[in-house]
Amino acid sequence: MNAGGQNDRELLDKVAQGNREALRELYLIYHQRLAGFLLRFTRRRDLVEEVINDTLYVVWCKASEFRGDSRLSTWIIGIAYRCALKTLRSRGHQLLSAVPIDNECLAAPDKLDAAETGEWIALAMQQLPTDQRLTLELAYGQGYSCEEIAEIMDCPVNTVKTRMFHARGKLRTLLPRLAGTACA
Repeated sequence: MNAGGQNDRELLDKVAQGNREALRELYLIYHQRLAGFLLRFTRRRDLVEEVINDTLYVVWCKASEFRGDSRLSTWIIGIAYRCALKTLRSRGHQLLSAVPIDNECLAAPDKLDAAETGEWIALAMQQLPTDQRLTLELAYGQGYSCEEIAEIMDCPVNTVKTRMFHARGKLRTLLPRLAGTACA
């Protein structure tokens, strides 16, 4: 079974009928994807499991309400996004603050350059506003379309495109500065 496949929909239908084993299988399928997304969003390892559990609880309660207008993964990530927002706000955390994530890896062809480039990208991404950072993560890290991101983040598609435009512009400015190659 892979995330987004027909088997996922069958599992969700079983969850809607109260099948706990089907919920456990969905949890196993989506846990790693949700953990990566939530870690980049919240920057708080201590909240990730709590938000995943909240997300799966909502899936359990609302499984019968999934209409199939989007991929199941889009629906679940959207729930996780809203659960994370709620958790962060209820605890009074600033949504725009960024904290480095240890051992965050970004692939690149040359291993020495990869580490340095990965550090620059991680530092630059941390300086982006949360909505812009998450938009890029969902698009480039998770492979979602602008329409799917709009559904996940509960905003218009043009807002997603605008966030991507501004984030890429900021990265074009930040990356050369971090690399020490910015023109004076």
